Amino acid sequence: MDISQLKTLIHVAELGSLSKAADRLNIAQPALSRQVRLLERELGAYLFERHGRGMVLTDAGREALEHASRIMSELDSLRSSVSQPGSSLRGIVTIGTTPTVAAIVTAPLVRKIRDAHPQLSMRFTSAFSGHLLDWVQRGELDLAVSYDPQPLKSLRITPVMVEELLLVGRSDAGLRLDQPVRFAQLASEPLILPSPGHRLRGIIDECARRAEVAFDASLEANSFEVLIDLVRNGFGPTILPLAPIHALVQQGVLCAAPIVDHAPTRTLVLVFPADRAVSPAARFAAQSFLEIAADLVARDVWAGRLLSQEPRRA
Repeated sequence: MDISQLKTLIHVAELGSLSKAADRLNIAQPALSRQVRLLERELGAYLFERHGRGMVLTDAGREALEHASRIMSELDSLRSSVSQPGSSLRGIVTIGTTPTVAAIVTAPLVRKIRDAHPQLSMRFTSAFSGHLLDWVQRGELDLAVSYDPQPLKSLRITPVMVEELLLVGRSDAGLRLDQPVRFAQLASEPLILPSPGHRLRGIIDECARRAEVAFDASLEANSFEVLIDLVRNGFGPTILPLAPIHALVQQGVLCAAPIVDHAPTRTLVLVFPADRAVSPAARFAAQSFLEIAADLVARDVWAGRLLSQEPRRA
């Protein structure tokens, strides 16, 4: 038994398919199939039921998966505990963020990392959460900052904060940060929202369902920049986090108000791979991000509530 077999078990179980796991791990499917057979032979039990639609864990497979996940977590803790503190980091760290997070933290994060480790190169990628998680699993990102991911055995997820979403309008909309609006009032607003299927739209739709409110969303845009431009040009308000528009609110270009009675929120998380080593550079970048987020929350630039940083597993 070796670590690569445990890693294969985690990914095949998650995806339910050898071919999909081979694509994610960039390993030939016959080699992956052989690793599964060797692990089953070592354990003396079938771990998967094979059928035309894929592979499903047996009872023994589910038990093995729990042990495999704990072993990978312990290995990561071992690497972290013996890593040398204080040494200058080199190489490259790859970081993925959602577009709204990128607008908030990229510059301060680069500054913080460069001040501490000037020889460490950085590569930033901005994309929707689903793409970021896939890239972490494929090994293309060392760290991702995402929202509300489903728990997966191949990922280690650390909750950072519950982020509040605000009603945002152009300067003459009369919205104030100290004057909340009720969610039911949105029924009379010509809202500009992301299209159905976008995670932010899903949060808003769920709040509308619970509040028994139907709203007008005849104008849709999935780009943060386009949403802001449409609001600034008077086509209607939208719903966004405060931090990426805070400067525009301070300048009087936009105005914003908290939403109460079914307030829309989302959970911001740090995402690491659970099936391979997390580099010291990725750990430092994550800690730097946490410090930046805490500072922005303390200064009321980022509206939300900080959470204890405990890894969350499936």
